[in-house]
Amino acid sequence: MPSIHRSAMAAALAAGTLLVVTACGPDGPSGGGTAAPPPAPASGSATTAGGGGVIGGGVIGGLTLPSGIPTSLLEGLPTSWDDLKKWKFEDWDNWASKHVFNNPVVKDFWNPDKMGDSKPADPAPPIAKPTGDAGVTDPDPAPVKATPVTRPYTKQPSGKVFFSADGGRGNCSATVIADPAHPGKSNLVWTAGHCVHPGKGGDFYKDLVFVPAYNNSGASSGGKKAPLAELAPLGTWWAKDVVTSPQWTVEGGGTGDAANQYDFAVMRVQNQNDTGKSLEETVGAAVPVWFDAPRDRISASAWGYPLYKPFDGQELYKCDGGKPTRLSFDAKRPAMLTIGCTMTQGSSGGGWFAPMPDGRTALVSNTSIGTQDHTSLSGPYLETVAKQALDYISRKQK
Repeated sequence: MPSIHRSAMAAALAAGTLLVVTACGPDGPSGGGTAAPPPAPASGSATTAGGGGVIGGGVIGGLTLPSGIPTSLLEGLPTSWDDLKKWKFEDWDNWASKHVFNNPVVKDFWNPDKMGDSKPADPAPPIAKPTGDAGVTDPDPAPVKATPVTRPYTKQPSGKVFFSADGGRGNCSATVIADPAHPGKSNLVWTAGHCVHPGKGGDFYKDLVFVPAYNNSGASSGGKKAPLAELAPLGTWWAKDVVTSPQWTVEGGGTGDAANQYDFAVMRVQNQNDTGKSLEETVGAAVPVWFDAPRDRISASAWGYPLYKPFDGQELYKCDGGKPTRLSFDAKRPAMLTIGCTMTQGSSGGGWFAPMPDGRTALVSNTSIGTQDHTSLSGPYLETVAKQALDYISRKQK
């Protein structure tokens, strides 16, 4: 997840990225982690570059687009991001049909060595936060030290996501969520958009899997080697369907900006050995997603598998961050939630949990970006677009 420094204009992007979708070092995915940010879009009509099929920036029907977007990514877009909130199942299905996710199960593809050499991204270069942002950004919260989650991890909804991209491998954190259309038998997993798709100009990652209760017994802790049965005690669950926000697909990248205000994704998974049980039945837990949670009345706790020092990616940690503050890159989008937390790279996509008025624990966000010095994390505020994405994949059956 990209790292941001919020002291200058409350959010200048800096090194130490937690984004697992761009340059990941010699064994990880390579990509846009060191690319310069795209130029600001020009006003007026968008143009198509001759022969390249690329939009050169501009406005289409009120939808402001960054430059360099392949025209294929624009198929099915609403005429404005506000119109996206009016999408129905058929609109999401039309969008998905033009951005197909293909992830055939390759049995036993993932082994301890491949999981062990998957890495989060290398640092992204600093860029200034866009000027003229009228959104609300609060002062940086005080750091909260990450504490280890007590084992066993079974019966907990958390786990790790692994994927292949550009000849390398990456990883993230993720959460088992309740399926509104299949209560008690959910196969849905919530993570960050950048954990399944690199954003602008890219395509979905390959070999995308979810491993619940990763390293449940601690067999691989402390640098020890462990068999797959110890790393994945509840099985390896391959992504069958994936949906992320159109904003992330069209605008996202490795530099932390307004696209991260919609940096979320939902996966529907299947057990590679097809035990006949759902993910929820196998894990014994799935949390509901609390959309439009009242900012002033939630107390959030972020969970994940941080990888960079002083962590090693083998332990599940949490930060009880309390009431979230706000971080905004674009005033027209819901401000992100921010809590104090010392977790590092690898925690991207991990769930943020909060108690609901009825006493149930719910997911209210996921880790997207964090500060350079690992003092806080920020995640998207989940509202209409996120709810539509979940409703779509919940109803979508193949």
